[in-house]
Amino acid sequence: MSGAAAGRFAWGLTGSGHFLLESIALAGRLPQVDLFLSAAAEEVLPMYGIRLESLRERFRIFRDKSASSVPVGTLYEEHYHTLVVAPATSNTVAKCALGISDTLPTNMFAQAGKLGIPSFVFACDTEPVVVTRAPHDWVVLRPRRIEFENLERLRAIDHCSVACSVAELEAALDARLRALSLAWNTSSS
Repeated sequence: MSGAAAGRFAWGLTGSGHFLLESIALAGRLPQVDLFLSAAAEEVLPMYGIRLESLRERFRIFRDKSASSVPVGTLYEEHYHTLVVAPATSNTVAKCALGISDTLPTNMFAQAGKLGIPSFVFACDTEPVVVTRAPHDWVVLRPRRIEFENLERLRAIDHCSVACSVAELEAALDARLRALSLAWNTSSS
């Protein structure tokens, strides 16, 4: 690739509803974003009133429909300068932290790391008490010690930055945009 800014953002969606709407809104503010959906993301999106058709109006979408995660090959072709996984379930965090890559987002994470592509993960279970929006109500969750241990493992992975809030993710992406000499989209679409 002639310059990192010539590429695109790859954004992995997992089966998390935790700040899902806010994460998608943030993705919509970035220039040139493609979404990489896990099978769980496809199940969860309609629970939150999000249709694939509406996402296709703003993003290119890659779905987890092959055993070998064929869309990961786009990383090798230098189409992407940055990977974002947001929001990331505790399952996704555990898989990424332990090197398991059996979904499209976790495979993208593993391969991005091997290629030295910066990854940003917005982890859901980061506080002793997490209040989150379920499809029909708010729920209180109490992450277990294993979630915090996996979070620390993830923080230790090369080329990976972990965000614990939408604001932290936005700040990290703002710094990434500046490093790439890019800017947030200003259109309201």
